Amino acid sequence: MQQEYTDQELQVLLAKDSDQAIILIFQRYYSYLCQAVYKIIPDENLVEDLVQEVFLELWRKREKLQINTSLKAYLRRAAVNRSLNYIRDRKIRFDVEESETPLASTNPTAGQQIEAMELQGAIDQAIDRLPERCRAVFVLSRFEDMSYIEIATQLGISVKTVENQISKALKLLREALSSHWGET
Repeated sequence: MQQEYTDQELQVLLAKDSDQAIILIFQRYYSYLCQAVYKIIPDENLVEDLVQEVFLELWRKREKLQINTSLKAYLRRAAVNRSLNYIRDRKIRFDVEESETPLASTNPTAGQQIEAMELQGAIDQAIDRLPERCRAVFVLSRFEDMSYIEIATQLGISVKTVENQISKALKLLREALSSHWGET
């Protein structure tokens, strides 16, 4: 008969390098995390890969990990963040590939390239700091080019909620990035 551990007990076991702990956590939360990620990225193979990466990262950080919420909430947040980062990073790669086609001889100076990289880093950090739902809606709208109706359907929320979350995201991003282009 297998002992039923609490999340706190599993965290203690995990910190002690217990292979059993990661297996039990995986068994307990794998399908839950897959469902959460599938709402953002409806691709079963990609969902499984992203969720497995969350568990791999959990194992790598096990000794230093400080979870201030429940284990379930921590893992869900990690899975959603990994999904949104995947979408964002994939979009950035597509943008870079598209911009590599030579247009005219308008090569930016080294200073302009550094400024652009710094601004992109600030934008990425500002997006990462958005509240979870706000970030999900924003990323799906801006990086996946989904309509408000598609986002509402995908996330199971109303179109009005999507509109409100986009407005909130833009306001928070403007505030976070105001120092990069002066006060607005």
